[in-house]
Amino acid sequence: MSFEHPNRSGENIRDVEREIMKRPPEHNKTNLDLDRMKMMVDLLGNPQDSFRVIHITGTNGKGSTARMAEAICRAYGMRTGLYTSPHLEKINERIAIDGQQLSDDDFIDSWDQIKDLVALIDRKMEQENKPPMSFFEVLTSMAIWKFADAPVDVAIFEVGMGGAWDATNVMDADAAIIGPVDMDHMQWLGDTVEKIATEKAGIIKPGCTAIIGRQPHAEQVLPILEAAAKRNHATLIRDGEEMEVVSRVPAVGGQMATLRTPEGEYRDVPIAKFGEHQAHNALAALAAAETVIPVNGQLDQDLVDEALGGVKVPGRIEQVRTSPTIIVDGGHNVNAAQSLRAAIEENYSFQQLVGVVAMMGDKQVEEYLGVLEPILSEIIVTENSWRDRVMPAEDLEKIAVRVFGPDRVTVIKDLPDAIQAAVDKVDAEDDLGVGYGHGVLICGSFVTAGDARTLLTEHMATDLAKPKAERVNPPVVSPDDTDDHADGGHRADGADSADTDDGKPDTDDVINEILNAGEEGLKFTIDARTSGKAGASGGTASESHTA
Repeated sequence: MSFEHPNRSGENIRDVEREIMKRPPEHNKTNLDLDRMKMMVDLLGNPQDSFRVIHITGTNGKGSTARMAEAICRAYGMRTGLYTSPHLEKINERIAIDGQQLSDDDFIDSWDQIKDLVALIDRKMEQENKPPMSFFEVLTSMAIWKFADAPVDVAIFEVGMGGAWDATNVMDADAAIIGPVDMDHMQWLGDTVEKIATEKAGIIKPGCTAIIGRQPHAEQVLPILEAAAKRNHATLIRDGEEMEVVSRVPAVGGQMATLRTPEGEYRDVPIAKFGEHQAHNALAALAAAETVIPVNGQLDQDLVDEALGGVKVPGRIEQVRTSPTIIVDGGHNVNAAQSLRAAIEENYSFQQLVGVVAMMGDKQVEEYLGVLEPILSEIIVTENSWRDRVMPAEDLEKIAVRVFGPDRVTVIKDLPDAIQAAVDKVDAEDDLGVGYGHGVLICGSFVTAGDARTLLTEHMATDLAKPKAERVNPPVVSPDDTDDHADGGHRADGADSADTDDGKPDTDDVINEILNAGEEGLKFTIDARTSGKAGASGGTASESHTA
């Protein structure tokens, strides 16, 4: 790191994000290989070999498992690096050290350290008629460099997509976790679970510990994963065999579970997340932590309890408001919908639950909605901020009507208005005015979840930070003073478009648009009744236990 000048050029984080995210996506059909990443780590001196690695793939649960494994390692005093995707609100979220995401200056410095090498590789690829580095390859390179520079003792990497050709697979894992394998991203990974499992098995490397999570298609998937472990002489730990969720009980704010690993049994471990699937995620994370933490035998349960009891996973069955209860979930496939439904049925007693749904056009939309139909009173279909990929609300309405019937479907294209309408609907039915048993579920995409979290984050009124005299007698502002952008004029010329070159919205513009809309229409009656923090009753059924 450039300690003297961590942001030597005074760059703006939004400009750097824009520069990185305008690159090709990681799933471009022409870049499904590791050529660029192998060249990058070679130029950097193979920094990925300087720390232990936990590598995580699977259709669902990667982010939760990664955060749980990181928390356990950190509780043991290890210095940790965490690389996850996608980001919900800010690109810095993807790279964290010791549980803290990189600051703007640190993130910019990481880009400064590798951008000349990125340009070098791009030129080499152009000479060979191959694509340049994708945005995900660039971010992965930044994470590897930053973790080695810190330095960290262990790095936990979440696969972006698949496994075999994913940018993160340039590393050789000490512990390779393969979570549930199901149907998703079929246009890139294959149209059967067998093909998808073969791609994901690519992270199993010679001599590693292969930790296999509970599989919804065990008969088809397990033989493929077991064969890959055998070929690579990997130690095999399977959910239901060498490790097990012995028992679990719902609790306020999560659950208590007894977990058995090859090293021993951990009784009544508090897990600060809802759902049976999170107990199995915690089990896999614990087995991986046992592999990389340099101690013999079973880990100290007090440290495990402390770690798993404090893990927060944004956008994954996350309760962000109470009275009425508002839950945000970024899952976008059938397996994620099943886990979401099971967690809600187990932990809440909703008499009325209004869904607000925006999904990408390439997902199994009808199947996803079909799973959630029994728990939703009605659904409002809308659109999130990724305009180039989101399914138009009118098209989503046609599918929703087939699942819910016309009387239970409403179309409101703008997400802030859709959320407000959902809150109005549950407030109208809440005779007691306490919000118990009435809720809103915002789901269908991580972009939807990120937009909703931005909208629903409570912000202090800027006037409250000013001295009283300035609040009483505000300065006179002339029209000329308002011409600059809110970021102080740091935005690059020509960067005023709401969309970057890859079609993904410019985060700065989207957030401003959302917040501006929120000031006018997104009231949610934010008073003493609705300002309660998530974790209060909010319709939670399981109040006889604590986690």
